[in-house]
Amino acid sequence: MKKLFIDCDVLLDVGLGQEPFCQASGQLIDYLEANPNSGFIAWHSVANIYYIVSKATTKEKAKSFIVKLGQFIQIVPTSNTDVLSAASLPMKDFEDALQCAAALACEADVIVTRNLEDYQQAPINAMTPTQILNALQAKQTPSED
Repeated sequence: MKKLFIDCDVLLDVGLGQEPFCQASGQLIDYLEANPNSGFIAWHSVANIYYIVSKATTKEKAKSFIVKLGQFIQIVPTSNTDVLSAASLPMKDFEDALQCAAALACEADVIVTRNLEDYQQAPINAMTPTQILNALQAKQTPSED
């Protein structure tokens, strides 16, 4: 999988140290850092992450977290067309539809999220951090003949 689109919940797990999710999410972030240009997030996720992390910790920690992510995760620019496209998706949550529109805009192979239920109607496949890590590991492990 070349392009992994990362939903806010995965980044918040790491930024807030949310147990039990932060271990798999942290491993995924480590993978993305070691493989630059393979991780993507929506433009609006930056504001959401900053707001939530700054309320739980400090503004400085929130900004530092975002700056670190910005060194290896690509931020997907979106347009009016993408927002209108999101509004037409058959999804319950408009924010999740915006995530899908951004994932489609960067031609992501998969959306990585803890929230699989809300992505059931998405036009792109969704996987949990654990599922994607297992898939990545299986690709790297030579098969036995």
